[in-house]
Amino acid sequence: MTLKFNKTYSIIALTIFIIEVLIATYLKYGFIRHTFGDYLVVILLYCFFKSFINTTPIIVAIPVLIFAYIIELLQLINILEMLNLNNNHLAKLILGSTFQVSDLVAYSLGIITVLIIEYTLYGFTKTNDI
Repeated sequence: MTLKFNKTYSIIALTIFIIEVLIATYLKYGFIRHTFGDYLVVILLYCFFKSFINTTPIIVAIPVLIFAYIIELLQLINILEMLNLNNNHLAKLILGSTFQVSDLVAYSLGIITVLIIEYTLYGFTKTNDI
């Protein structure tokens, strides 16, 4: 694992970030807001980290997935209330406010998609120098 800036992953991450902001701004309900946004967020995080870390895809994908699961599971204990952030719109947007099993599925499918693409395009042993 080495630190190395990767322009391609950076551009992908920025593009997905813009899409996520547009979804959060203009879509208040529905599949795209509540499920597809969760699917995209793990891809966004993966690409963000791959923008700076040159290593095999699985080394980045698993921690991103675990992080997403932890954030979702924190919603079970009502983390926003514990931190007194129930009325903070940004905190609700970032941390979420309700636990949904479908979110865990969306995160998993997002990481599976990333791994399928990475390993199909670049193989199992190479780091990605794209």
